[in-house]
Amino acid sequence: MQKKYVIGVDGGTESLRTGVFDLSGNPLAFASVTYPTNFPVPGWAEQNPDDWWNALGKSVRQAVINAQVSKHEILGLCLDTTCCSVVALDGAGKPLRPALIWMDMRSAPQTDQVLATDDPALQVNSNGRGPVSAEWMIPKSLWIFQNEPEIFQNAKIVCEFQDYLNLHLTGNLVASINNISVRWHYGPGWGGWASSMVESLGMHELLNKWPEKVLRLGEEIGGLTSNASTHLDLPEGLPVLQGGADAFIGMIGLGVVDPGSLAFITGSSHLHLGLSQQAFHGKGIWGTYADAVIPGLHVVEGGQTSTGSVLSWIRRTLGNASYEELNQEAAQLEPGSEGVIIQEHFQGNRTPHTDPLSRGVISGLTLKHERGHLFRAALEGIAFGTELILETMRNNGFAIETVVLAGGATRSNLWLQIHADVSNLPLTLTKVPDAPALGSAILAAVGSGAFSDIGSATREMVQVDRVVEPNEETHESYQTFYEIYREHYLAMKNARAGL
Repeated sequence: MQKKYVIGVDGGTESLRTGVFDLSGNPLAFASVTYPTNFPVPGWAEQNPDDWWNALGKSVRQAVINAQVSKHEILGLCLDTTCCSVVALDGAGKPLRPALIWMDMRSAPQTDQVLATDDPALQVNSNGRGPVSAEWMIPKSLWIFQNEPEIFQNAKIVCEFQDYLNLHLTGNLVASINNISVRWHYGPGWGGWASSMVESLGMHELLNKWPEKVLRLGEEIGGLTSNASTHLDLPEGLPVLQGGADAFIGMIGLGVVDPGSLAFITGSSHLHLGLSQQAFHGKGIWGTYADAVIPGLHVVEGGQTSTGSVLSWIRRTLGNASYEELNQEAAQLEPGSEGVIIQEHFQGNRTPHTDPLSRGVISGLTLKHERGHLFRAALEGIAFGTELILETMRNNGFAIETVVLAGGATRSNLWLQIHADVSNLPLTLTKVPDAPALGSAILAAVGSGAFSDIGSATREMVQVDRVVEPNEETHESYQTFYEIYREHYLAMKNARAGL
């Protein structure tokens, strides 16, 4: 029987989603299984790794049934997950405690200790200026080391959501070059593992608990074990290929695999992930991360903490009008919302300021202004925030040539056009919105031998839907408002400082 399908699994924060794809990138079916998150203390967020494993089995089985294909026609399986979601395991691979998922912020005090090491690996955090995020592996591990020493000592393995599932699928413990490059302070500039940083923190034992083997994206981890075969109802020995962190694998699902291209992933927050021929580090820049997606290329990262969530807040505050109504009213207004400007830092700023204490601003209000003005100003303010990130990247030597967009913003033609006009860049939209799942499927296809490399696979499996072109005249009209937006941050920062 000819093998002509691949499975892409996307392990998210609230659910695990499995897609079955053909080798042209068309999704045949999806299935999703949810799992709970526990919040035992404000700022903490935990999940049970057993729930991930159970969700994987159920979703894969159901997706294959829904796709109406034979399991013997499947070439391989690859998964992406949230990152960095840290697990401590015993020698048999069983969890010793619930996982500290990516949004768990308990290790915020430990981030200051990490930054204080002044280690070369801190280059990826605004060129050593920091801050270091509590999301990352080393701060989370340091919290366990300092607060749960017995757990730390008994742990034979400290790894991620990704590694945990692959271990139980294949029996092999490996790390993904993607995860460890973007969240473990791994990099060739300091010999790979951030050994000197870990040793400076007094927990050299951690180095022996991490996976020894590192694989590139799409490399084979191993075949399904007998137990995993039964759990997923897939053939024993089916190749399992290496994936990575969900958003970064989404770059592949969007076809962002060439230098100068940028993946723009939108939702309750915005994430900007670009590929550069050259390595660079600078203030307001996360990265660059070497070889994290494509060998020989460097990933630069930017992000806005609150974007779609700001729109949701405005909608609720204004009486829960439909987004369709609000978009229609906003579309009737000229660029600049008749002087209303919104700074979108409702939950702080991720980049380029990296200021968790920054807050939202609404300025320029008069009695003439109505809800349409506020909604359009929010759309524009978020676009201004995106442009500031792109400007920071350009100022550090990253020339952006193409932008591929996915997520919630694609549902608003007005918002798409505002983003294109503010940044004066065309925005490409693809046909499959589930970019991480498709990205994992592409890696499964490459690792299973259907394609020679990631680039050739994306050219076949990622299909363009449409391109939103910018309006040069509108771009020029936005410049005054953009400059006012830029001034808001410094004014508010000075106000906080009592200046």
